[in-house]
Amino acid sequence: MKPGFQSLPNVIIIISVVLVSTFILYLPLATDTLRLFGFQDDVGMNYVYQNYDGLYYVVPAVSWYNPKSIEAMRLEFTLPLEYYAAHLPLYPVFIALFALVFGYLNAMLAVNIFFTMVLAVLLYYFVAQLKLTKHPLLLIIVFLFLPRFFIIRSVGAPETLFMSLIVGSIFFFERKQFFLAGILGGLATMTKTPGILLFGAYGLVFLERIIRNKEFSFRWFWIGLIPVGLLAVFTLYKIQYNDFFAYFHTGGVVPMPYPFSVFNFNGRWVDTPWLEEIVLYFFIYLSAIVILKDSKYRSLFYFPLLFFLFAVFVQHRDLSRYLLPLWPFALIAFEKYLTSRKFLLVLLLLIPAIYMYAWNFLLYNVIPVADWRPFL
Repeated sequence: MKPGFQSLPNVIIIISVVLVSTFILYLPLATDTLRLFGFQDDVGMNYVYQNYDGLYYVVPAVSWYNPKSIEAMRLEFTLPLEYYAAHLPLYPVFIALFALVFGYLNAMLAVNIFFTMVLAVLLYYFVAQLKLTKHPLLLIIVFLFLPRFFIIRSVGAPETLFMSLIVGSIFFFERKQFFLAGILGGLATMTKTPGILLFGAYGLVFLERIIRNKEFSFRWFWIGLIPVGLLAVFTLYKIQYNDFFAYFHTGGVVPMPYPFSVFNFNGRWVDTPWLEEIVLYFFIYLSAIVILKDSKYRSLFYFPLLFFLFAVFVQHRDLSRYLLPLWPFALIAFEKYLTSRKFLLVLLLLIPAIYMYAWNFLLYNVIPVADWRPFL
């Protein structure tokens, strides 16, 4: 089915799956009935609000990174004022806008749920228009239930915004609309710093075209808007913190000392030897990249390749979260299997396990908060 008005029912289904699946996740926390599944008593929606790193994005949404404004919030967190520069501004901007209607805490979730819908619909049109699968609706439903992504799309986090901008940028790039690709890529760098890898990926595509086809166009220079987004962020930090490179001075930047450095339990943000699922993620994503090597849409190969090479240096226990921008590309690479009846049956049978995993994770991965007044 070609994208257009004919696909409107599928778009409605996608949006409904996002909203219903999120509602089911929230329901036992909002009603304090998780104990029926064997979990602790006295749990509520505060566990969703407290999940890392949502509240750390609310702080700049309230303060705009102004140190005096951050101090005036009287936060419980024993963090340096510069720490919040590690949390880039585009997601806080949307939180501040949504807060006009929902308040800051609910806005933190509403923005993420909204961009989950945007991302899912964008990806649907992406794979349908570029004819990357015969079953775009089924593929998007599978996309929504990767366990780590299921959690991250339901709490305060910038990943769905970031991934929406990446997918949108690559879509316009492959349609040779380089200005729009540059604009969205620049916004991606204002959401998370790895967005700059789009600039490198597009540069490699252009280099390949120059070498193979002797092709060149001045329109390619629009991708220069991508690093401009990062320069805008650093300029904001210069104004607010009087430090253009405040991002690198926060103490919150994840170390990248050497390849596969996550496999060191002495790492500051590792602290465990139980990391076998990280090896599995490396297998899956690298296999997807190898498959996409022959794609006629060259950015579908070069961007995940650069992102993967960047990610293998990251020393953090939650590397599965850092790798999430690779998930749409793995989805495309393995689309035939992921939309098969056998896989869909397995997914259906494991949906209860995904929810149990998510509730268990939500109850553990929390920022300690006793005083909610700064966020109200």
